[in-house]
Amino acid sequence: MSAFVTAGSSGESREPNETRFGFWRRSYAMVVKEFIQLRRDRVSFAMIVMIPVMQLLLFGYAINTTPRNLPTALLLQEDSDLGRSILKALQNTDYFRFTREVHNVAEFDDLLLSGKVLFGVEIPRGFERAVRRGDYPAMLVAADATDPVAAGSALSALSAVVQTALDHDLHIGDPASPPFEIRVHARYNPAASSRLNIVPGLVGTILTMTMLIFTALSVTREIERGTMESLLSMPIKPVEVMFGKIIPYVLVGFVQAALIIGIGVTLFGVPVRGSMILLALLSTLFITTNLAIGYTFSTIVQNQLQAMQMSMMFFLPSILLSGFMFPFAGMPVWAQYIGEGLPLTHYVRIVRAIMLKGATLQNLQYDMLALLALMLLAMTIAVTRFRRTLD
Repeated sequence: MSAFVTAGSSGESREPNETRFGFWRRSYAMVVKEFIQLRRDRVSFAMIVMIPVMQLLLFGYAINTTPRNLPTALLLQEDSDLGRSILKALQNTDYFRFTREVHNVAEFDDLLLSGKVLFGVEIPRGFERAVRRGDYPAMLVAADATDPVAAGSALSALSAVVQTALDHDLHIGDPASPPFEIRVHARYNPAASSRLNIVPGLVGTILTMTMLIFTALSVTREIERGTMESLLSMPIKPVEVMFGKIIPYVLVGFVQAALIIGIGVTLFGVPVRGSMILLALLSTLFITTNLAIGYTFSTIVQNQLQAMQMSMMFFLPSILLSGFMFPFAGMPVWAQYIGEGLPLTHYVRIVRAIMLKGATLQNLQYDMLALLALMLLAMTIAVTRFRRTLD
């Protein structure tokens, strides 16, 4: 009887031990299996490493909320000692970098309208003589205020320019009132309203995110389900598959753009000073470019998770380096080169220029051609990759 009890007690004591160790063995097996799967999923592993590294490098080196060396046009109607001292004082602030010298007001206005410069400085004829006679002349500084962050710091530095020029040329110390005026004209957004800057940029940002994901997932879903091979077994070419996948989403993107712009105009009071037809055409070009890039991603990745990860990998530098969140002109040169290769950079310029400035196609030729080139490049890569990986 005692032996039976002892044997029973021993069995009961072994069972909890086996349960406990069995739990850890099974958990360990799942951990090993997950690491093996992660090692095989190279795209996901690359995203784990690259996303934090990219964020650190971009925020550490490329992003600057107090931009300097901003491109500035000069309309110098007289070459005088005082005029040169004023220009030197402007450059010494490190905010202004004179990149263009124009000869008339029309060229001056066109550079601001096209976004090639952010500031324009005009010194009128007879300026120094008027100062010495006490006529209190005005020097004009025109600023593209569609980006209040980029313009604000530079305009606040203008107050020191007057005294620097006086000390250098007139040697009159600190007068009760300065003998000339710096007249600032903040164009396109004189109230420095942040919503006028953000809402147009949101059109491109939302379209970039949705169009990339829609197309990448649409094609990858076909591959995972095995229906893509069925499509290719039919008398249809890869380029025809690509256009068939892209065109419906062009209409979806167009509806999205119209919805965002409509809300921006009605609820936030964002003006549309330019042509709506031009805005619609260039928006269609931008949507198609993003869809072509998303289609390219779908030919690289193996599943929908990787397609989502690669889309987010492309979206991160787009939102940081396009000029939507941070001033584009204040970034280092290498970051600007990367930004020029992103469709969102060109579309942000386009949508802000049309809505806030009333820009025409002539003012937007560079950004339109850049979008067209990016679209054709993405389509070429997509068709080539598609043929090689699925034929």
